[in-house]
Amino acid sequence: MKKFLDQDFLLHNETAKTLYHEYAAKMPIIDFHNHLSAQEIYENKQFNDISEVWLGGDHYKWRAMRTLGVAEDIVTGPASAKEKFAAWAKSVPYLVGNPLYHWTHMELQRYFGIETLLNEQTADEIFETCNAMLQKEAFRVRGLLEMQQVQVVSTTDDPVDDLKYHQLIAEDASIDLQVLPTFRPDKSVNIDLSWFNDWIDTLAGVVGHGIDELDDLFQALASRMDFFVDAGANASDNGLDVFAYAESTLEEAAAIFLKARSGASLTEEEVEKYKTQVFLFLGKEYHKRNWVMQLHIGALRNNNTRRLNELGPDTGYDAINNSFDIAKLSKFLNALDANDQLPKTIIYDLNPADNHKVVTLMQCFQDGVTPGKLQFGSGWWFMDQKDGMIDQMRALAANGVLSKFVGMLTDSRSFLSFPRHEYFRRILCQLLGEYVEAGEYPADIEFLGSVVEDICYNNSKEYFGFENLKL
Repeated sequence: MKKFLDQDFLLHNETAKTLYHEYAAKMPIIDFHNHLSAQEIYENKQFNDISEVWLGGDHYKWRAMRTLGVAEDIVTGPASAKEKFAAWAKSVPYLVGNPLYHWTHMELQRYFGIETLLNEQTADEIFETCNAMLQKEAFRVRGLLEMQQVQVVSTTDDPVDDLKYHQLIAEDASIDLQVLPTFRPDKSVNIDLSWFNDWIDTLAGVVGHGIDELDDLFQALASRMDFFVDAGANASDNGLDVFAYAESTLEEAAAIFLKARSGASLTEEEVEKYKTQVFLFLGKEYHKRNWVMQLHIGALRNNNTRRLNELGPDTGYDAINNSFDIAKLSKFLNALDANDQLPKTIIYDLNPADNHKVVTLMQCFQDGVTPGKLQFGSGWWFMDQKDGMIDQMRALAANGVLSKFVGMLTDSRSFLSFPRHEYFRRILCQLLGEYVEAGEYPADIEFLGSVVEDICYNNSKEYFGFENLKL
């Protein structure tokens, strides 16, 4: 029987152990997609207690606590920090097979040096120990990032954001960390949502001109992309819960935009035609700026309307959607590629039933120039657990080229989430070790070690253009 969370955690053969300890473990982190706050990084925030940094905004933990019967007043409500932590501690032992059990104890070990298991009996001691350490300078936000060798943090930002703190960070020579904005234009695309016109009016105020026609919107978005470029942006992120693509023209989309601006309701066909033309415009603009286009596909959001009304979005009431229409994604990629305007693209697929579909489609649009131009994104959201990561990497290995994979990202709102890179790296090394130990790949450890280093760090460094980073 193996000891829980020892140095060989998740590593079950000698090849895997060698690949992890001699190659993966030493690599720094490029976290090219997350939802962290640039303001908190610039201000080097000090957290009041472990509940604030660990439980605030973490809908993964909230979902588990609700399932275990923890009242909403404690999960997201007015309960004290100690009450919230105690409820989480009592919940943890029940999470057998859930990555939250692993992440919780990895974070306690990696940041706080605590090897004691978290449960109802140890809650008070761990709460007090963590709180005391969080008051030290080394445990402010930048210190937490430094502990995990994080070199790049790419945040997720609305086109109307002023990017003030990204700019301040870039100007501060004392901050040895790149914090880059990522352009997230979902609100310009989702013409079917109730706040669309209000957001368009906000954008108009930011760019300083009216947005009465579709061309005005396109000019505004292009202007904001240039603003993001000036702040260091090298990527976009696009949340496409249901991928839309309908044969349409710009003239049709322009008329639909005018109809929506007048307050009239739209048909499903009109919505899809509008989204198609906006997607195509955005893709061409990303290509023009040599940006990476990230597509997150497959979430079924806000399923519980009662809780949505009470708590708002992103509070733990989302799920995996049905398989998306792969033919629509094909038409979209092909429409951009037809005029050589397809940017580097990462496709994150939330439904594992689509894994091989996505990988085989991606291979149709590799250009023979850019290594791994189209990427199959790491297991995302509900799939960033052991089985999800293995399924994603096996599909990529079987029908693509795993060695050119750009690897892991946290997609997180927590500054304690970076041991998830270690979690991924251990799973990667175990998978490669299995291929070797089964005689499915030769035991060329030096070469495989270089592949591991590439997937953990070098591939994303090259793909996103971080030439000035150093090991």
